[in-house]
Amino acid sequence: MLPRHIQTLGDLLERVKLVHFSKLRGIHGHFCLWYSTLSTCNEMPKKLNKFERKPLVTSFNELKREARLKKKERQMVHEIVLQPPENGMLVKNLIPVAHEVFAARCELLSCVSRLVNYTAIYVCSLCGEVHVGHPPHKIRTCDVRGSPSSKEHSWVKGGVEHVLPLVESFHLYDRIGRAVSHNEMLEVDRIPAIVELCVQAGFDIPEYPTRRRTFPVYCVAGRIIDFEKRFPKEMSLGADIEAHGFWYKKKKLNEDTNSMVMHSDNIQAIAVMGMKAWEKMCTGASKLMEKYPVQTCGYCPEVQVGPKGHRVRNCQAFKHQMRDGQHAWQKATINDLAPPVCVYHIRDQQATKPLVNELKRYYGMLPAVVELFAQAGAPVGKNYASMMREDVVIPEIDEEKWVV
Repeated sequence: MLPRHIQTLGDLLERVKLVHFSKLRGIHGHFCLWYSTLSTCNEMPKKLNKFERKPLVTSFNELKREARLKKKERQMVHEIVLQPPENGMLVKNLIPVAHEVFAARCELLSCVSRLVNYTAIYVCSLCGEVHVGHPPHKIRTCDVRGSPSSKEHSWVKGGVEHVLPLVESFHLYDRIGRAVSHNEMLEVDRIPAIVELCVQAGFDIPEYPTRRRTFPVYCVAGRIIDFEKRFPKEMSLGADIEAHGFWYKKKKLNEDTNSMVMHSDNIQAIAVMGMKAWEKMCTGASKLMEKYPVQTCGYCPEVQVGPKGHRVRNCQAFKHQMRDGQHAWQKATINDLAPPVCVYHIRDQQATKPLVNELKRYYGMLPAVVELFAQAGAPVGKNYASMMREDVVIPEIDEEKWVV
């Protein structure tokens, strides 16, 4: 009973304080404004510390149960029926999706590269935080080694790579073959992870050949057996991957990706087109990832498209010495493949004045690319409504002192 009475007294004191504040401001109690004091948006991905691991898509108990079942199946000498794409074949109904995702990515890059000429992009030279729009905010959140004691950001001009960060993956000639070893890290090409996902799902790029099977592989006692007779047995899986010409091919791929030139001068139309391309790319990539697995390191942003991660020992994240530089692979999400850079959302009435540190808990957040399109006039979807927090009334600085 005692905790219950204490809670009741606390509610009464809170009501008395609100009525007192409303009288001081000359506002009737029935029309008192309520301000939300939530400091962060739950829908945006949480910024992890260096020692924290990314949240697992599948729990450890489920992973252990699957591992025990696979071990039992390997002990029984019989054929394990594999379904596409595990047997090396393509999922036919996802081939058009792969083409749509690649086309949406090309269109998205073209729209962003056009809009960055009209909207200012700022990036902190110390912590890497991004801000879309002019002037940059004055929120003191720069807390890294070498930052000033005031925690103010050191803003410099940014570009497309800060709005859409590039995540690369090793290109696999045979997606069910062996993983890339540490000695092959300079011999195997690296391409954007979404492009590699589209290639493995059925999109063909002449510069990056991949093996397309006409007959499936078989799994007997946990061992993959390939009976396809088109390839001789002495042929190695990586023979078709050319080690030379990497930089030329990478430059050519980027030129082909940005080849869609926007001839329209209507900035709002370009923003609407880019917003649709962003949503189409994310939706299509998520659909592909349901069948074609993608791996990511639990501590660093490294991504590998394929059923297993590579063996390159280049992880420099938390306790990488304990793993001898190897990555802690786990199942990836769409945020690992296309990371949304979180930026503060600027409303129409805030376009001429910077965001201040005293009112940071009232501001909403959006992915940088969505904020770029929103400032150019594109309508934002309902799935971003709670992140923008436009239903929250932003008080003046002197009013904020009363709402503590």
